[in-house]
Amino acid sequence: MNGREANGDDGRRSGRRSKALKTAGLVLAGGLVLGVGTAAWAYWHLNDNIKSVDINSALGDNRPPRGVTTPAPSSSASPLPTGSLNILVLGSDSRTGEENQELGGGSSTGARSDTAMVVHVDAGRTEATVVSIPRDTLVTRPSCPLPSGGSTEVAYRTMFNSAYAIGGPVCAVKTVESLTDVRMDHYIEIDFSGFAKLVDALGGVTVTTDEDIDDEDSHLTLEAGTHHLDGTTALALARTRHGIGDGSDLGRIGLQQRLVKALLDQISATDLLADPARLYRVADAVTDSLTTDTGLDSLSGLTSLGQSLQGLTSDRVRTVTMPVVPAPSDPNRVVAQEPEAGELWESLR
Repeated sequence: MNGREANGDDGRRSGRRSKALKTAGLVLAGGLVLGVGTAAWAYWHLNDNIKSVDINSALGDNRPPRGVTTPAPSSSASPLPTGSLNILVLGSDSRTGEENQELGGGSSTGARSDTAMVVHVDAGRTEATVVSIPRDTLVTRPSCPLPSGGSTEVAYRTMFNSAYAIGGPVCAVKTVESLTDVRMDHYIEIDFSGFAKLVDALGGVTVTTDEDIDDEDSHLTLEAGTHHLDGTTALALARTRHGIGDGSDLGRIGLQQRLVKALLDQISATDLLADPARLYRVADAVTDSLTTDTGLDSLSGLTSLGQSLQGLTSDRVRTVTMPVVPAPSDPNRVVAQEPEAGELWESLR
């Protein structure tokens, strides 16, 4: 083989390698572009999922004072918030949409706050107290501004969950603040289908019940013991009241509090960062079902809140129910028990 022939072969091989490298580079570049595009679309989609209500503007300054917060050390390049926090979390029994109607039944019009919890996160954000407010509690519902203009009338000895039905999130927050004299820093609402999707995206939750449950209204039949529940069954458990105890809302609250801790345990046990597909499913389930105040109506806002709560595990969460007694006017309703209820709210200010 002469030198010219050898150089020709080398040249052809070099050309093939060059073309292969260019092709690989184009494929890699295309993949990166698609990846960035997909990530951008996913971020936009998740961000666009979140619905919000400008509660601060609607309520103005006639509210309990904000809690005193301690800023994070200035040496941190991107400090996460560490101050104490009060969040009103509502589970809405809205029948809006086909999925909610299938899960909740009933009329497709209107909605009520089926579950109400005041979540108080201590300074440092490693401990929390979750206070459930029975929806059958008789309260004084203050005058609330309406989205369409005007305001509602003050109502006395009316059921707590009527606030949401009459005036939506704004009236729910104002009623809670009137009842507790505690400023709600944030508002988070999740509907039927969203809760079920979240549980399914996490792979279910494990809950232990102390007694057999047979509730025709929630369509749940469950033997006493430990069960791993999918989203639909977990939602049925959260809505069960007639199949346990005396059939009151207090029995249901106990089940809901167990579910809160079960969800925290499942989130802690699931390495979402190692499974991007599941992480996206969880994020999509959460954002698609949420209504928040404007302080949390972005993916970055929710992410910051979530990151600040990373040290919060179920064993550091105390669940209690607002102390109540039967209402003198109606044995099927309850009223706040004083001074115990006032002392509880005082401890969260």
